[in-house]
Amino acid sequence: MRQRFNFTYFLSEGFHSIFTHGLMSFAAVCMIVACLLIMGSFSLVAVNVGGMLGDLEQQNEFFAFVDETYSQQQVMDLKTRLEQVPNVKEVTFTSKSQAKEDFAEKYEGTENAAMFQDLPDEVYRDRFGIKVVSIEQFGATVKAVEEVEGVVNTRAESEVANGFVVVRNVASGVAVILVVMLVVMSLFIIANTIKLGTFTRRDEIAIMKMCGATNGFVRWPFVFEGMLLGLAGAVLAFFLQWGVYGLIGQAITSSDTIRLITVIPFKNMALEVLGVFAGTGLVVGVGGSMVAIRKFLQV
Repeated sequence: MRQRFNFTYFLSEGFHSIFTHGLMSFAAVCMIVACLLIMGSFSLVAVNVGGMLGDLEQQNEFFAFVDETYSQQQVMDLKTRLEQVPNVKEVTFTSKSQAKEDFAEKYEGTENAAMFQDLPDEVYRDRFGIKVVSIEQFGATVKAVEEVEGVVNTRAESEVANGFVVVRNVASGVAVILVVMLVVMSLFIIANTIKLGTFTRRDEIAIMKMCGATNGFVRWPFVFEGMLLGLAGAVLAFFLQWGVYGLIGQAITSSDTIRLITVIPFKNMALEVLGVFAGTGLVVGVGGSMVAIRKFLQV
């Protein structure tokens, strides 16, 4: 006889089973929390590294120096041509006099202040500050700007730009690898943890099968049990992650030695983190239950 899918029955059985096998349920939740915390911590580090590198990319620019024989109108025409170079995001003009004022203001009150004040005006040149859209094409953009008529020289920190790209790619790659490894490890650990609890109920499952229960009827309570365990672990891990992240972020922002590190507020990512934790908890909990029960259905 075909059993009707009874959502209330399966949910209540799954819920009841959690408390019946409290120790194993507690172990499963602890494993889910631990795995989610490790995965979440690495992911949040990667997000913050990506954010810092993005900020550095926005600040990274190079300079193109203008032919000294150019008139004011020719300089403005040159600015228009530079803005049309592929991958150029913003072009800012700085005159000789403005450059001199900027240097004087930058070094005011330092040991080098007098040296810059005594420099002749001929040392300073009209220039354009150029920001790029994609830092991966930084070198190609510098070469394209150098070929524009009216640009006599450029000053670019290509090594720094390439370093940003390498660090970002490495951080993203490591984060992806770690997340995949931790998900696989979590699934394996949870499956074995739930399997231990299922092993104690093998006789019960065998009796249900001999009484005519279908595989689905036997499996669904375990699926709901895994789902509830996964969600419980996800919620608990979310709040623990929030607390740990807040403590670390507060320590970083209050430290004088690591001021260069900026921490993204957790509340800006809370919904995304909760969604990822809940989804991962469901996949791990339900997947672990499916793997654990499969062997005992072969009666």
